[in-house]
Amino acid sequence: LSLGRADMSERSRDLAALEALGIPLALIAVVYLHPLGESVDDRRADAVKTARDLVSLAAELSSGVKDGEDNLHCRELDLVVLIGSVRDEQRVRYVFDRYRPAVVCHAAAHKHVPLMEDSPAEAIKNNVFGTYNTAKAAGDFGTSLFILISSDKAVNPTNVMGASKRLCEMVVQSMNGHSGTNYIAVRFGNVLGSNGSVIPLFKKQIAEGGPVTVTDKRVTRFFMTIPEAVSLILQAGAYAKGGEVFVLDMGQPVRIDDMARKMIRLSGFEPDVDIKIVYTGLRPGEKLYEELLLKSEGLQKTDNHLIYIGHQMMYTPEEIDEKLEKLRGVIYAEAPEVRECVLSLIQEPADKMYDEIPTGEEKETATV
Repeated sequence: LSLGRADMSERSRDLAALEALGIPLALIAVVYLHPLGESVDDRRADAVKTARDLVSLAAELSSGVKDGEDNLHCRELDLVVLIGSVRDEQRVRYVFDRYRPAVVCHAAAHKHVPLMEDSPAEAIKNNVFGTYNTAKAAGDFGTSLFILISSDKAVNPTNVMGASKRLCEMVVQSMNGHSGTNYIAVRFGNVLGSNGSVIPLFKKQIAEGGPVTVTDKRVTRFFMTIPEAVSLILQAGAYAKGGEVFVLDMGQPVRIDDMARKMIRLSGFEPDVDIKIVYTGLRPGEKLYEELLLKSEGLQKTDNHLIYIGHQMMYTPEEIDEKLEKLRGVIYAEAPEVRECVLSLIQEPADKMYDEIPTGEEKETATV
């Protein structure tokens, strides 16, 4: 979870949320899993950037810095950057036992949709069992708040990655109330400027003279900036009572084709004349549109009009253990069998007590 830099009004909201948590930021642990294909230097740079952003935010909190000031001096903060795998239960428990983090933002996951269709067992090992290992360690070693960074792809998933994230939500919710840890999940869409974001890809393709590749002319996605996402995650943590899945208001979905054309024009070119747009077709597991809420879920308002609480079916630890045991039984099976098992475990009946909300398909798209 890379914190990024925000303007001071956004930073003030971040600080207020952290103060509401009542926990020193120095005790927050960030679990960051680097994408496939990154070099060692890229990984080191990302780790350092994340650490610096945490230091910066902690410095502002501890020194009471006012709007308009920028304080990067926090040499007294005892910051430790470690590497490990969430699949390594012994390593995870060692880190929790050694450092006793008070707040954990769990963002480690394989998030590449087509790759996870090809290797579904890896999504289950890393996303589901990695979340289980980390969440269980949080409860065993006295963490106050565990925040799962979830995804809009967890809603009505047609792919293994989305289904794995829905299972992660089930896992953390089932653990709530069985220790002193409050477990929550925060669900939102794409983050502009993050690893894998479409914006850098479009910029690179335009700089090379095209073509710009779009999967389908009808595809829409929800978008949010890094500062927006981080600020709302922190504020959701301040609202947490335990067991909630917070849903961030992502605004209107954006048509990717419109975004590509706008970026081409902003670069001084004309789409389909100077720079060609090529439609490549949806990749395995991809959807035309994403949703933020299941039809079985309803929304509860919070004090922040951009943060809602979704109503999900709750599962007992015994029910989750049964699901995990089924996953263990297929973890080394062929991909189709793994995929079928994963998708079968996240089927939930619609709850007619709660109003349905518009899906991305029914919403108007934003003008880019």
